[in-house]
Parts: sequence; structure tokens; C-alpha cells
Amino acid sequence: MRVGIAGAGAVGRSVAQELLGYGHKVLLIEHNTRHYEPNSVPGAEWLLADACELSALEESGLQMCDVVIAATGDDKVNLAASLLAKTEFGVSRVVARVNDLRNEWLFTEAWGVDVAVSAPSAMVAAIEGAIDIGHVVRLMQLRRGQVSLAKLTLPEGDRLVGRRMRELPLPDNTMLAIVIRDSGILLPTPDDELQAGDEMLFLVGGSGTGEVRGLVQGALDPLPER
Repeated sequence: MRVGIAGAGAVGRSVAQELLGYGHKVLLIEHNTRHYEPNSVPGAEWLLADACELSALEESGLQMCDVVIAATGDDKVNLAASLLAKTEFGVSRVVARVNDLRNEWLFTEAWGVDVAVSAPSAMVAAIEGAIDIGHVVRLMQLRRGQVSLAKLTLPEGDRLVGRRMRELPLPDNTMLAIVIRDSGILLPTPDDELQAGDEMLFLVGGSGTGEVRGLVQGALDPLPER
């Protein structure tokens, strides 16, 4: 697979090294001479050019790339490069880096983005997941935001502790995928009992994370008596 990367800063070079290690061909496009260091990733093709200029992208042979990654530190550049890659060169898969959470809403199909990778969102999710027991943490979006992967860790004394999986009042379009315990990963069955400290990973369609949050915060109807 041939992958074009717009931006050869620390992020772009790191991604390029990983992809080369997996046997992919990589093209790095960088317009800043300070970041143009072919010796830092010798296995990649390098082009000193502006990834937002159509002529530069034509010169790079971007149309031959299977994937384009817009990895610069400027959201405006990443959006422009994504749109050009998708609309002018027909690249089938475009991944874009989000630097500022306030711009995350722009990184959609309308701008040619198939997958938006937000470092700020990932850091917030990691922090919440580490310290925030009893709250739903959205870990990532799948299928261009149609599905979310969410995590909920059951606190001591929660009303769900001791209940069986079949009693879990899941909202529509939601499923409990796996449960992580100290003993390992549990693929839940109807008769398994929930325990305090269980890390529950849900696949949630649409905007249903609020309803999943209700499982712990009591927003749903009370559970039936056993």
C-alpha cells in the first residue's frame, strides 16, 4: 500500500516509520525546510512542497496513493489537503489530524475526511478513563461517527453490581461488547454477574452515550426486582 503523509514534523515522521516497518510505501510531503530531513526517514520518498497546492500534489503522484494522512500541526492545512486528496485525486481513504478540539466538527466527509484523529480528545479520554469511575467515557468513533466505542467502570455500591447481564437495561442500538476484569477479558453471557470495578465496553449507535450513562447515574427506570 502507498501512503502519502502531508507534514513531516515529529508526528508525520513517526507515523511514516511505523508504516515503513509494516512494509508500506510512504511519501512524505513537507514545505518547511526545517522539517525537510530525508535522512530522518530514509526509507520514505520525500517531496519539498506545499500539500495545499494542486500542482505540488500532482507532482507527488498523490493519485497513486491508497491512503493520505494529513498530519500537520495546522488544522486549516489538514482540511485543505484532505479535501484536495479526496476530490481532485480520488484517494479512497483520507485520515486527518485534529489539533484543536474547537475545529473537530469540521473534520467530516464534507471536507474529504474519512477518519479524524484528535490528539486532544484521545488525551481527555485517557485521563477520564484512568480516574473517572462511574461515568461514561467515549473512547472513539467508528463508521464516520455512526457508532461510538464507550467505556463505563462500575463503582462500588452501584445498583448494577451483582446483577446478571440479562438484567442490564440497555437502550436500543447499544450492545455490551466485552467486560475487562483483573482476571482478564470476559465475553459477557446472559448469566454472568456484574462486579464492582468491571470496565464495560459498549458499542453505541448514534448519540446513545447519554442513555448508557443513565445506567450508572439513574436516569433510566429502576431495575426490576429479582
